[in-house]
Amino acid sequence: MMMPDHILPEFLIFASDAEIVGLWAGVMFSVALLALWGERRRMKRARIDRVGWMPWTTIFLASAIVGAGLLALSAKGLMSG
Repeated sequence: MMMPDHILPEFLIFASDAEIVGLWAGVMFSVALLALWGERRRMKRARIDRVGWMPWTTIFLASAIVGAGLLALSAKGLMSG
């Protein structure tokens, strides 16, 4: 079944592969910033016994590395236009 065109914005329909990879890099950097905020919030908690269970540092490092890799892959295509 084909997806109707009105669901996707026009800039996504006509985007190059480099632009789409660049957008995914932005998403991964956003996840990294969210994880950084979560880790900072966990470190400044009021009650020391409420540790939490999310591995914020691991999430930050993984998403930052993937985002940097995706940005490096898309850089040549974005620079050339």
